[in-house]
Amino acid sequence: MTSAPEPRRAVRFFHGGVPGLRPGDLITPHLPNIVDGCAVCAAKAAGQQPHVPGLGTVDPITARPDRVYITSDREYARFYASKFPRGDLYTVEPVGELEASTEDRFPSWTVPAARVRSVYDRYVLLAPRQRRSLLRCWEAADLTAARGATEAEWSR
Repeated sequence: MTSAPEPRRAVRFFHGGVPGLRPGDLITPHLPNIVDGCAVCAAKAAGQQPHVPGLGTVDPITARPDRVYITSDREYARFYASKFPRGDLYTVEPVGELEASTEDRFPSWTVPAARVRSVYDRYVLLAPRQRRSLLRCWEAADLTAARGATEAEWSR
């Protein structure tokens, strides 16, 4: 996976997840969200990578459960807000040192905590059009990463 470069200019950061936070609240690392009857949730709660027959690993366990993930890509954060029941989308400011995430193809970082600056959107649900748009972005990011890996292999 590619890592996000260190931001060099004023960047607006987003975080999607736990509902009901207000400006000034602190987002800290927490256990994975578990929804009753969700096989993926149960696997993550047991410390196992979720696997769906025919799809493979889905929604992998985070590499940094001790940190909070933030991104400069609003729609990527919106996706994570939509995965949380009645999840919210926030603009946040990092608290502590930024570390580029090595898990994501979207620009994202981990921090010890993040402070809510504003609530961007409450009770996020993705419409089919939004899901398709995000999927196109994800596929483009995967393709770009694959091309980069191929070019790196050719240059050896």
